[in-house]
Amino acid sequence: MGKLDQRAALVTGAGSGIGRAIAARLLEEGVSVAIIERDRKAGKDALSELSARGRVCFEPCDVGDEAAVKRVVAKVRKWGGRLDLIVNNAAYLGAFETPVEKLKLAAWQRTLDVNLTAAFLFAKHGARHLRKTRGSIINITSTRASMSEPSTEAYAASKGGLSSLTHALAISLGPEIRVNAIAPGWTARPRRAGASVSTRPASSSRARPTRLSSPKRSATTLRPSAPK
Repeated sequence: MGKLDQRAALVTGAGSGIGRAIAARLLEEGVSVAIIERDRKAGKDALSELSARGRVCFEPCDVGDEAAVKRVVAKVRKWGGRLDLIVNNAAYLGAFETPVEKLKLAAWQRTLDVNLTAAFLFAKHGARHLRKTRGSIINITSTRASMSEPSTEAYAASKGGLSSLTHALAISLGPEIRVNAIAPGWTARPRRAGASVSTRPASSSRARPTRLSSPKRSATTLRPSAPK
């Protein structure tokens, strides 16, 4: 039995990387976890890996779609019997290395929809449930919000906006709902085929970090606790 049995959480982008590691961390603490993931294969793979660790479900969702977010929040609340934690981890990297002169508006908008607007939508539709449990929201931001790289305008803007949204929500929803952020640095993540790759653009001329973080290390930063 974990320390936080009876608690329920949803984690977006939990099909891989930091999101999957956070889901695993919460399951270790006894939290029931809903994996929210647009990629159905990644979501099913995560469900298969994590199901032996605790009570877990998978809900496919485009986090940039308000109707889909509203529906999945209600479904997870019903599945868990309550909602104690929302982790906004989903991120779109499709425009990460695109020079600003070639960056299409659709790619810019999709980055903002997934990386920023989704966190607003989950807060909007999850707040009434979190208020009942004196729960919390954790937004996964990035050091790229203040340490930009070439050709990362959309990603940097989205993460900077997410940092600002975090402290705005903390003021608006507190003290009943706690809102915090975790800002990982360069993190090694697995390729589809299983090899490790840095999230750092290969074309960057800046000095590479001597050591990369890992999804598991980022997940250990999250210290779930029962509200007092």
